[in-house]
Parts: sequence; structure tokens; C-alpha cells
Amino acid sequence: MEVSYVRFDIIRRILTRVFGCNIIMVMGITDVDDKIIKRANEMNVSPASLANVYEEDFKQDMAALKVLPPTVYLRVTENIPQIISFIEGIIANGHAYSTGKGNVYFDVQSRGDKYGKLVGVAPGPIAEPGDSDKRHASDFALWKTAKPQEVFWTSPWGNGRPGWHIECSTISSLVFGSQLDIHSGGIDLAFPHHENEIAQCEVFHQCKQWGNYFLHSGHLHVKGNEEKMSKSLKNYITVKDFLKAFPPDVFRLFCMRSSYRSAIDYSGSSMLEAKHLLLAAAAFVEDARAYIKGQLVCGPIREDVLWERLSHTKATVKAALADDFDMPRVVDAIMDLIHHGNRQLKVVAKEPGGPRSPAVFGSIISYIEQFFETVGISLVEQQCVSGDSSSGTLHSVVEELVRFRLKVRQFALATGEATREARQQQRLERQPLLEACDTLRQDLVAHGISIKDRSSTSTWELLGRRSDGHRPGS
Repeated sequence: MEVSYVRFDIIRRILTRVFGCNIIMVMGITDVDDKIIKRANEMNVSPASLANVYEEDFKQDMAALKVLPPTVYLRVTENIPQIISFIEGIIANGHAYSTGKGNVYFDVQSRGDKYGKLVGVAPGPIAEPGDSDKRHASDFALWKTAKPQEVFWTSPWGNGRPGWHIECSTISSLVFGSQLDIHSGGIDLAFPHHENEIAQCEVFHQCKQWGNYFLHSGHLHVKGNEEKMSKSLKNYITVKDFLKAFPPDVFRLFCMRSSYRSAIDYSGSSMLEAKHLLLAAAAFVEDARAYIKGQLVCGPIREDVLWERLSHTKATVKAALADDFDMPRVVDAIMDLIHHGNRQLKVVAKEPGGPRSPAVFGSIISYIEQFFETVGISLVEQQCVSGDSSSGTLHSVVEELVRFRLKVRQFALATGEATREARQQQRLERQPLLEACDTLRQDLVAHGISIKDRSSTSTWELLGRRSDGHRPGS
């Protein structure tokens, strides 16, 4: 599951809609790398066509999770000349070298003690193969010479393709120049990827600080397992499979119940907790709206208390969001406001006298709905059938409705062994029930559902296609 993308989508929405920032978001698409080349060779297709399939699948998953698209996508293969120019600039500034084999490496020692400025102390290099042409084991590739039967581009150093880190530095610089406000990614990208990006950009642009903020998201873990969820570990759930069980809004609230920096445990119970919180919020909004309409009757409202709680919640939420996007504190504040609202909406049996207080509930509804909309969650959708099971759920609901109508109708028609006069009186008294049953049957036709009353039962079908004998109790 793409937890980082959802977490940073929430942050992007908050920056835009709460703090008024004008966000320009660039997403680099690595459409050529070792894994794509290897898989394409196995499938006997071109790396470009396979990368396109991966890209479209990724975009569909993001849309399904309600992640807003970036301002622009930039693909590596469409920016090879710019990447080559960027490498030439680093070489010209004395921080990279080419080898006889056609590779180009970043000279980490030329960076001095500035290398490691993001992570503190850079981990030591891993052992290099015996045929390595690096000067130092910690140096990393900017350009990799082509291997046999591998896609390549021509360059001043021979045929090859870009290294991983240089792609992102080039793409970012094409849009933002020598300074980047925010760089985001999973915590595993801090080193070496982001550290190497900083090194490349600062020596190319000859600036003291290229990136102002690096936001790193913790990984999604299967509960009880310290390993992150990933395809390579075969403990991965796809977005499509996940959305069969839970709607995207539930996953968003699940992500908001922990800091974006922290690892997050995935389990069925934690998802159900998020689902119940969301349903509780939607139920409160419906009850509060019913109170405003006069449909929900309750005792006198402590209006002063609710106004104070609303003001307190707004201040708490704004402060929490400004404190490194402290989403757990935000969710707690919103749910606490809902708790106080529910305490005031106590239903009473009799119509009470005294003034009503619809305005404060209107303000609370507006604030709660606006908050959830800001983070990409729709409370209205919580009242709707969603997911791949919607057709089956609709059939179940109609089945229950027809079964209930049948019981009402049978009661209205039943007279037992009463006298003739008593039977006539019963029919007269129960006539409104029969009329209500007929009205329901007629109204459902407008929704494409036809109910047919038989001698002892009722059947239904969807107009335009039969329901294959769906009958109450079948």
C-alpha cells in the first residue's frame, strides 16, 4: 500500500487550504532502471512499453486513493539530454570523474565534511566487486555504461544510461532551479538517495543549501512484523485488493491517526477502528442536521459550551497542524468536539419547551465537513454503498425491504376467525397499511425495482433484467 503518497497528499492539501500556500508539485517518473529492464527482457517487451504499463497502473491506484495528481509529471527518458548536461556541469565543477569503461561517478571525498549533512553521519560503503572502476567505494554512479542487450543513450562518455540519483536532481532543477522548498519520500530514501541529491545539486548550482525541508514518511508494517510492507517480501496488499474491503476515506483516516514520520501498523482491527470513527463523525453530522431541521427533539442546549468547544477545537487544530502536521492531535480534537456535540443531542420523549439552538450546530457541521473535505475525506460518502460489493449490498437491502413490506401486507390482510363485522372493522383500520405498501411498490418503480404481489408472497425484479427469482427468504 502506498502510505507515503496518501500522507503527503494530506499534507499538500493542508498547506494549500489551511495555510494558503501555492504548491507546485513535480513528480519524477523513473521509466528506466535495472528492474524494468530485467522484467521487460523476461516478458520479451520493450522497457518503454512496460514502464508505461507500470505508470498507468500507478496513476490509477493514486486516483483510487484520492491522491491529487502533481502539477507536472517528468519522465527520465524524456530528459536524457538535460541529465547529461547536469553531469557535465558537476564534472566541470570538479566533483565527478569519468572512467575508461564509460562510467561517471560522483567524487564523494571532494564534498568533504558536507557529505552526510542530511543524515548526520553517512553509513560506510558496502563492499565493491573486484572489477569496480570507482576511485573510492563511497562514490556513486551518475552515468552507467551500457551492458549487452540493454537500452542505452549516447553520451560524451559512451553509450549508457543515467544513475538513479542524478535523475531526480536534474528533474527538480529543471523546474525549481537552485532551491527547493520541500522534498518528500519514504524514510528509506534519506540515505543514500536524498543525501546524494543534495550533494549533486549543491555542487552543480554552487549553493550552500539546495533543499529547505525534507519530509520522510515512516513505512507501513504488517502488525506484529518489523519488516515494511513490500512486494519483494511478499507481504504486500495491492490498492485494488484493499479497496475491496475498505473505501479510500477509511485508509486516509487510518493514516491520520499516526504521525507521518512514524511507522504504521496495518491490521484489520486498526482499519475497523478508523472506519468506526468515520461512521461516528458522519452519524453526528446527520443527527445535528436533523436537529437543525426540527426532526430530532432534545432538551435545552448548552449553547455557550458548544460555542466555546468549537472555538477551542479550531485553535487546537490550527496549532497542531502548524506543529509538523500533528495529525493524531487533530483527529483527537475533532472527535472530542463530536463527543461534546453528541452529549447535547440527547433525545427526549416529549416535546420540550424553550428556545432551540440550531445556529451552533450549523457552525459545527460546517467546520467538521470542511475539515474532512480539506484532508480529502467525504462524510457524505460514508452514508453510501461503496466498493465492489455495492451490487450485492443493494440486492440485500431490497430483499430486506420487500420482506418487511410482505409482513406488513400480510398483517393488514389477515382477519383470523373474527366475526364479519369485526373483519370489516379490521380492514378499515388496516387500510392505510395496504395503501402504504402500494405506494412503496409504485415509488420503487421509479428506481428501477418492480415488486409483484403473489397469493402468499411477493417477488421483485430489477426492471430491464430479472432478479433470477429473488424472493423473501430465498
